[in-house]
Amino acid sequence: MATIQSTRVFVAATDPISYQGVAAALRGRPAVALVDEVEIEADTVLVVVADALDEEHLREIKRLRQRGASRVVLVVPDLGESDLLAAIDVGVCAFVRRSEATGDVLASAIVTVALGNGSMPPDLLGRLFERVHRLQQHVLTPNGFSHTGLTERELGVLRLVAEGLDTQEIAARLCYSERTIKSIIHDLTGRLHLRNRSHAVAFAMREGLL
Repeated sequence: MATIQSTRVFVAATDPISYQGVAAALRGRPAVALVDEVEIEADTVLVVVADALDEEHLREIKRLRQRGASRVVLVVPDLGESDLLAAIDVGVCAFVRRSEATGDVLASAIVTVALGNGSMPPDLLGRLFERVHRLQQHVLTPNGFSHTGLTERELGVLRLVAEGLDTQEIAARLCYSERTIKSIIHDLTGRLHLRNRSHAVAFAMREGLL
């Protein structure tokens, strides 16, 4: 019989009752192994239970992540648009409403993020897409940026670098001076902390820019 691989889970709650409730819902499940804070490791999933997401909770999530864990499940009554973005910014991968936080729902969210995926209620996902759309429409596009944070000119240079063209060939293709192309490549590698052209191409491919 195959052995079920348990996911290490640390539960952080604002009050003892919330902690006991979540811990009781998860304890005894083969897919979950509850651990203490001193046992947090890179593969540990943090389950943070709060009445609302405020600066104190954001700092606590950051502190716990600094102990090594990289995946967070947030259990809250609800999230506003700004709270949603703030939570994502500190590394939250899954959201569960407290009113929906049964043992099965929590365990499913934990397994999902342990596999490197994310999870959130459909209406929150819709809000996130709408925010990204507004950001693209009203901030990035008017200022010449794509959703990647790079300008179309920078993306164009990256694509030609990936095709193997040298500086002179890229300048001729895009009708810029060689000095301009060198400046664009220098700015890209510096801003993205890339070592050289090959590293830039590898980064662009990994991030889906090409």
